[in-house]
Amino acid sequence: MRLLFITSNRLGDAVLSTSVLRHYVETNPGIKVTVACGPVAAPIFEAVPGLERIIEMPKQKRGAHWWKLWKSVAFHWWDIIVDLRGSATAYVLPGWKRVVLSGNDDDLHRVEQLGRLIGIDPAPEPFVWTAPEHDKRALELLPFDERPLLVVGPSANWIGKTWQPERFAETIGKLRSVGGVLEDAHVLLVGAPNERDASEPVIASIPENRRTEIFGNEHLLTVMACLRRADLYVGNDSGLMHMAAASGKPTIGLFGPSRDEHYRPFAKWGRAVRTDWSYDKIIENRTSRFSKEVLMDTLPVDKVVLAAEELMAEYRMEEGTHG
Repeated sequence: MRLLFITSNRLGDAVLSTSVLRHYVETNPGIKVTVACGPVAAPIFEAVPGLERIIEMPKQKRGAHWWKLWKSVAFHWWDIIVDLRGSATAYVLPGWKRVVLSGNDDDLHRVEQLGRLIGIDPAPEPFVWTAPEHDKRALELLPFDERPLLVVGPSANWIGKTWQPERFAETIGKLRSVGGVLEDAHVLLVGAPNERDASEPVIASIPENRRTEIFGNEHLLTVMACLRRADLYVGNDSGLMHMAAASGKPTIGLFGPSRDEHYRPFAKWGRAVRTDWSYDKIIENRTSRFSKEVLMDTLPVDKVVLAAEELMAEYRMEEGTHG
């Protein structure tokens, strides 16, 4: 059985789409998978079981990327064609079953919508596969001791969604303090290569021997392997936040000018903490549509710290019960 899986250019949406891919991989042993997606998202699919090929689709003028995709897959028979970008491609390829996302349903979380698309309720949680080399590299990067691991994503692809660095620093300090929920934790800071400079105040707030940085200098699947070793992730609404949720570890996503009802961390231990202002109020009060201002001002530190404490208490109680 062969699957053509067409998914997003964006990292976050691609991570969410692994909910669908997981379903087909887990319910069809031996399935052969070809993934078509944007270059930024491509690395997260490199360890998918049964992977035959990843086709990167950098956007081109006049939709030329779709023509190139068609040429590269049109001479194969596909048992299942999944197109989560709603193009016409699925209908002009030889195949047996076609699953096409035609648009977004704003009454549902995006993963719940994907679950309905494939007829699965409740929807499978997103999952990102890693390979042994990524797990090995994670062990090399992180300290091997009894200290907890706090992972922080202090950046985002739009400044409006980025919580102030000084508030991240204060939150980290409270979580790591004596008696804090992650006392003396080692901190892993993660982000894209072009986001490190903006994150420098957060980085500098943590003692050098108590921090590790990954800002685009490691494979995304190595980051995923690190996230699976975390005790807690705290970060802005971003692709890395969705990766953290997919790790199965406690994840807090910070929301302001994006809709948590659509993009909250979709996992048992995922929680959204949003600004005191609603999405609509933030958007109505921004200075312009293309604003370069931070729009997270009404999210206080104490609200995030309390959410972290409550989530960790709940997680540890259940883990202790299972243990």
